[in-house]
Parts: sequence; structure tokens; C-alpha cells
Amino acid sequence: MYERDLASKDRPTFAVLGVGAVGGLYGGLLAKNGYEVHFLARSDFDHLQSQGLQVDTPLGDFQLRPQVYQEVAHMPQVDCVIVSWKTTANRDLGPLLAHFAPSKPIVLVLQNGLNIEQAAADVVGDASVLGGCCFLCSNKVGPGHIKHLDYGRIAIGAFDRTQEGQINDAMEVVGAALSDARIEILLAPSLAEIRWKKLAWNIPFNGLSVALSADTSAIMNDQAASQLAEELMIEVAASAQACGVTVGREHIDKMLNDTRKMVPYASSMLLDFQAGRPMEIEAILGNPIRAAKASGFTPARIEMLYRQLCFLDSRARR
Repeated sequence: MYERDLASKDRPTFAVLGVGAVGGLYGGLLAKNGYEVHFLARSDFDHLQSQGLQVDTPLGDFQLRPQVYQEVAHMPQVDCVIVSWKTTANRDLGPLLAHFAPSKPIVLVLQNGLNIEQAAADVVGDASVLGGCCFLCSNKVGPGHIKHLDYGRIAIGAFDRTQEGQINDAMEVVGAALSDARIEILLAPSLAEIRWKKLAWNIPFNGLSVALSADTSAIMNDQAASQLAEELMIEVAASAQACGVTVGREHIDKMLNDTRKMVPYASSMLLDFQAGRPMEIEAILGNPIRAAKASGFTPARIEMLYRQLCFLDSRARR
């Protein structure tokens, strides 16, 4: 069980690691709605300190002067740490979370991919870690400037496998605060299920966006590309089934329909590739491939896309 009792606190306090498309939006909404939020900025510290954070969102554009830090050593202890940077930076996560360990915080990992919570659990323990999947169209379009285009729901589940099938206290505390900040929240009894369901979108649309140099609209408006996206989704569902998780045909159809209706969106992986940044290939494709193979299923289409992305990333590094 999660050790701290936060039920008596009206407003838990937050630290947000990464002020990008995810952390800037959700952390900004928490701060705008009266929560104490402390941001760790890796690249935009000077801008955020002098100019503040600008968030353009269908919920109502806003600006704020965040409590921003360049070094974790200067940050106060908090009730919840939100990890919102890309998984490619997780090599730094352990030492940073160790700073907050004395307060025994909840850690909410808002990252893409599969099997990505262990680094946090190694520091604070399985029972204090939550995983979250953001169904969101949001980009960082400049220093301290976030543009939220569409959607925004977060599905949250417990990392502790002994709590599979349960909605635990930590989920309820964090979920209530996020909901109070006008963020749509789903508390899910199975973290594995929400991770695989998100991968049903992330694998085809992040991967194909780079391989085809195309946004979601271009993919969905082309018969060959949209068929390939659908085939990859079906293979994600088969991989999930091999791992004991059901991703039904109705979910695939919903993802396809939602993507067809969404505003044209350049995926985070495409933006990273275009900017010369490392892509989240291992978290989004490599880890699911390895999990499926360990369970006796080889996702051939996904593996082919993975190898293409590895080639493109390697060539870009050179």
C-alpha cells in the first residue's frame, strides 16, 4: 500500500520534471488553478524565469510565471512528482527522484511506451508509482510556449502489480487534483491495458510519421498509408494478447476514427527527428517487441518499422 495519507490535504503539491508539451500543459493547468507547482527546466530556464510560460489551449489561453528551477537540489519536497520529459532522458531520473525521496512522494510517469516505470520504482518503491497515458495533441512550439491542439485525457494506473485491478489511494489523490485543474482523467484498474491501448496509436502514428515524413492527416488521407496504420494496430493488439492484455477491435476502430477527425498533427517522434533529437524508439517500439517475443509472438510489421527507425536515427546521428 502507498504509505502517505494525503486524503486530509486539500491541495497536494507538485514537482514537474520537464516543461515541454506534456509537463508545460498539465503543470501549467495545475498552477493556473491554484496548485503549488515547481518546474524543473532543462533548456528553457532563463526564458521561463524572465518571460514566463505561455499555453495556448482550447480550454482558454493563459500565461503564468512558474516557480522554475535549473537544479533539483534547490527544489522543495512535494507530495507528487510528475515525470513528463521524454524517455530518452530517463538515465537522469534516478538521482533526481532521490532528491524527493525523503517526502515519500507519489511519482506519476507521464511518458510514452511500455515498461518505463521501473526507474522510478527503484527509488520510491512500486507502491508509490503511477503510470499515465496522455491522449493528447500538444506541441512545444518555442521556448516556454506550449500549443495544445486537441484532446487531453490522462488514463492513470498503478504500477504495483499486487494492485492490479484496483483503484488505489494514490490514484484517487492525484486524479482528483488533475480533474480539479480541468484535466479529463480516467482511473484505470490495469496499467498494462492502458499502456497497450496507447501503443495501438503510438506505434503506427509515431513510427509512420517518421518513416513516411507525414502528419496524421497525410497518413489517414492516403489509402496505402492508412491501411498500413491499421495493420500495425492489429499487430499491436496481437502483441498485447500474447502478453495477456486484450485490445479489442472496437478500440482500433475508435483510434482510427479519432485520428481521422483530429486536427493535422505532427507526432512527437517526427518533431524530434526533424529537430535532430533522439527518438523514443526503444520505449515505444523496442520494449513492446521484446515483450511480445518473450511471450511467444513475433510482431513482424512492427519489427520492420523499428529497424527502419533505427536506421534513420543512426544515419541522423552520423
